[in-house]
Amino acid sequence: MHAEAVAGIVDRVLVRYRRDPSCMVQMLREVQEALDWIPPEAIDRMQASLAVPRTKIEGVAGFYAFFYLQPRGRYRILFSDNVTDRMLGSEALLQQLCSNLWIEPGKVSEDGLVSVDRTSCTGLCDQGPAMLVNNRAISRLTATRIDEIAELVRSKVPLAEWPADFFAIDDNIRRADILLDAEFAPGAALAAARARAPDEGIAASNMRSWREGLPSGIGGPIATLDEIKRANLRGRGGAGFSTGLKWESCRNAPLKAGQQRIVVCNADEGEPGTFKDRVLLTSKPDLVFEGMTVAAYAVGATRGFVYLRGEYRYLLEPLNAVLAKRRADNLLGRDILGIPGADFDIEIHLGAGAYVCGEESALIESLEGKRGTPRNRPPFPVTNGYLDQPTIVNNVETFAAAALIALNGGDWYAAIGTKHSAGTKILSVSGDCERPGIYEYPFGVSVRQVLADCGAGDTQAVQVSGPSGICIAPAEFDRIIGFEDIPTAGAFTIFDNTRDMFEVARNYVHFFQHESCGFCTPCRVGTSLLMNLMDKLARGCGSPYDFAEIEKLNQLLQSMSHCGLGHTACNPVLDTIARFRPAYEKRLTQKDFTPAFNLDDALSQARQMTGRDDTHAHLSTTHGGQA
Repeated sequence: MHAEAVAGIVDRVLVRYRRDPSCMVQMLREVQEALDWIPPEAIDRMQASLAVPRTKIEGVAGFYAFFYLQPRGRYRILFSDNVTDRMLGSEALLQQLCSNLWIEPGKVSEDGLVSVDRTSCTGLCDQGPAMLVNNRAISRLTATRIDEIAELVRSKVPLAEWPADFFAIDDNIRRADILLDAEFAPGAALAAARARAPDEGIAASNMRSWREGLPSGIGGPIATLDEIKRANLRGRGGAGFSTGLKWESCRNAPLKAGQQRIVVCNADEGEPGTFKDRVLLTSKPDLVFEGMTVAAYAVGATRGFVYLRGEYRYLLEPLNAVLAKRRADNLLGRDILGIPGADFDIEIHLGAGAYVCGEESALIESLEGKRGTPRNRPPFPVTNGYLDQPTIVNNVETFAAAALIALNGGDWYAAIGTKHSAGTKILSVSGDCERPGIYEYPFGVSVRQVLADCGAGDTQAVQVSGPSGICIAPAEFDRIIGFEDIPTAGAFTIFDNTRDMFEVARNYVHFFQHESCGFCTPCRVGTSLLMNLMDKLARGCGSPYDFAEIEKLNQLLQSMSHCGLGHTACNPVLDTIARFRPAYEKRLTQKDFTPAFNLDDALSQARQMTGRDDTHAHLSTTHGGQA
């Protein structure tokens, strides 16, 4: 494409985002969608128009897995490499497609038409194997469908003309409760929150509080905040922090001149095995957006963001259509519900393939158009968040629950679940079961009950809350889902007795190594060392010495890593060693330390190519290399 055409595309994108460098990630995404990659000419134009150093633009683009600074073809195919996809045969399907297209994994075809590679979990574990084609999701892959995709690519059929059923994504709601069964009329929760103001005069005063961030003694916003606290709602992203306390801290944070309060919905569910937010945003988007607006009312916010993971690109247009209707119905925008000064709106920002952006401060960095590097804390987002303004960040499920609390009251919600875990929890169930999908239960449900409901038999292990969570064995299946026992962000992955739990843990370790942002040395190096140790065990070079090394790495990562990714990177290994030790012991073929590098094996391919077989000259494999 000519430089003039590239400049025209870039200029249109920049105008749409007001030439605001804080929208850098979105601008890069739209440029790439138009050009298939981010060419040097586009970066030149952005540098000149935004007055931003070229190194910063390239640094941001280089951070995210879904941005390409080199051509990757008209068709950019990424196979989901989550453990459940592998269990369903994704690797064989990847090799089949590569064979059909005469291409190597990770490479671009010689004609520049297509590339095929792997990516982390795509949030389709209930209907895998799955792939992304130019960030469009295709689920339920089969050998027949792979052949069809290869033919479509070879024939250069535009993606918009591919069969519609290729892109059909099911919700697979197997058990619904108060959230997924809610008969919710848009605006009802806002009307209920407003009704908690004793009279219109106080209500008007509270709208001034919303607009200007002034303290409000009684009435709608404070009463709504009290209901959230009375409900004992805790964050559904996994950490379980009190939602009411978070909102109250943001409301009480002072504003500097020109500042406003911000509400952010974290829809970047990148934990392998988690897909509940995908279903909530598909089936109950109004409930989520209303919950965000209730939060804005309670804390005095005027601007909101949904940070949507890049793998859910296909949801962008439907969600924007819901937002447009809410604006038309006076449920977003200016003077919401006809109340002067009640102003709040929501915009959607797409991620670009970075698991670490699920951490709230890294997410905020990405929202600001930067690399998604977690911040040092304190200060916390509630006082110094998006563009240094008071900001609340909550999970999709948390906002959906907040809308129902505003509608029905805190006491109603607190009566559901357990004493320490109020409400319900949505579980993303996948793996070895007859009915994978979404299950919503009141807190307190046992792991055994979930297994029975989803048709799991001969279960060996359950990974709760993804790789960073906990792996439990059959003796623990009577434990309950709840903050007092097993907290979870939502993933519930099942493995029967045919699965090798060492290989499950190794897949998770590769995930953590791939997704480390590289900011801190302990995590960057530690996850690589851990991956190398697991690969060494897989090659049959393991010894008891390696267990001690894993323990040392865990201590280092937990004590010195910058964020939670490094803190939890060893969890899947330590859990499976503790509960499924035979899976490791059968790989401990050496009594003493054995190096990971085997010079003889490394030279074997060269011998085959040259026809040499200098067996008498082979070097001993016990005298070289590093572990």
